[in-house]
Amino acid sequence: MPYDNKSTTPFPEDTAARPYDQEAVSNFWRATCGVASIFELYRSHFVGKQTPVQLYWHSFDLAVTWFSGRAHPMEGGRQSDREAYSHAVISVGFWPGDDTFPQAAFYGYAYPEPEGMNTVPLKPAPAFWAEKNGGALAILTYDDMRASENPSRAVLAFVESLYEGAAKKAGWPVEDLRHDYR
Repeated sequence: MPYDNKSTTPFPEDTAARPYDQEAVSNFWRATCGVASIFELYRSHFVGKQTPVQLYWHSFDLAVTWFSGRAHPMEGGRQSDREAYSHAVISVGFWPGDDTFPQAAFYGYAYPEPEGMNTVPLKPAPAFWAEKNGGALAILTYDDMRASENPSRAVLAFVESLYEGAAKKAGWPVEDLRHDYR
């Protein structure tokens, strides 16, 4: 069954013809491979529990999530959501866009969202805060990343500025969770 998708037709019953844009798929694959390398570098300095860099099949976003170790059970939602958000997290990712934001972008958020999250200064300069599902979502568009002098450094600056600001606002033990090797 589709999960978190406009289509509700079970996969075995979905026989509709779909266009296939080989160039678009190839471009997305190349971008995702490059982003995965940057996310692996980002996650290397965190000693707490974290997910691997992974592609979420339901929305095709590449993400990595760090956990504070503090329980914060989610009320409501689906069982899978309650499991995913059973503890405080800071998550970053890259997605190709959707109907609500039709351009490829990097994103980041915290759950539970600390007070004043949308006041955390983001780097590089083109990054901004957006409202998504009633919460603050940090955004750096793929085009802005590509236009920077050092695209990899721009992504690292974005995810690191989000984490540092969100973790401090949420009261995470930032120094205890930092790996000394950089």
